[in-house]
Amino acid sequence: MEFIPAKTIVSRKNDPNWFGADYNMNIYRGCSHGCIYCDSRSDCYRIGDFDTMRAKENALSTIRRDLRSKTRAGVVATGSMSDPYNPLEAEHELTRGALKLLNEYGFGVAVATKSDLVTRDIPLLREIGAHAPVLVKITITTADDDIARKIEPNAPASSARFAALRALSEAGIVCGVLLMPVLPWITDTEANIAAIAEQAADAGARFVYPAFGFTMREGNREYLYARLDEAFPGLRKRYERAYGNNYSNKVPEAAKLWSVCREVCGRRGLLVHMGDIIKAYQDGYGEQLTVDS
Repeated sequence: MEFIPAKTIVSRKNDPNWFGADYNMNIYRGCSHGCIYCDSRSDCYRIGDFDTMRAKENALSTIRRDLRSKTRAGVVATGSMSDPYNPLEAEHELTRGALKLLNEYGFGVAVATKSDLVTRDIPLLREIGAHAPVLVKITITTADDDIARKIEPNAPASSARFAALRALSEAGIVCGVLLMPVLPWITDTEANIAAIAEQAADAGARFVYPAFGFTMREGNREYLYARLDEAFPGLRKRYERAYGNNYSNKVPEAAKLWSVCREVCGRRGLLVHMGDIIKAYQDGYGEQLTVDS
């Protein structure tokens, strides 16, 4: 694996309202999942050869230094730019090492992943949860493994992700589904949205947080259109007519899909609103303690 220099890894989060995280942490750069829609592939992030995984140089010593420099503990989000449980993590265990440091220094964690490898660290997540908030968000865009193989070709199957939710839930960890993006004429059916919510509830998830649309910027737009040509012949032209070069895009029946999601989640006791999700995993921990420098 290639290692790249990094002056810092744990940084103040720009939007603390996004799942209540105070800091952000990306240990890896690039991603091997091959998701056709990935915004992190966009040119603005300047990640060359995006499909090649890299790791930050001296990651764990840098994270230790970053945590020691914080005057207050808080929740550290990971997974915003690159999956922290990519295949290389199984060997290198950098995310696992980072969780150990968060535990040592009294920080909580909010993980976003598409990988069932997260279940490896359930004992460690429970240790952190004894003193700080812990949240695991698993991205699931389709309940159909065959469709998942087309739009997320190298990621674990959706069925494996639902199984990971069950394992996390049975361990007492607050977890749920990031239902995003939703791709027009591929995953934007009422049946798919309902199936994801139903299977999430069956697995013991606490929430489904949806976004009924997708984004395109230079870099990821071209990649998306090329992959549509390969996996869904003829669909690219439909996208180009409907969305062109727009950045933020809604699916045609977004309002109806949101209604379906709310109905199923309400009936099955799943949360769908950000404030409720933050409350569900952070209540009971009180004010974060000052970190010893």
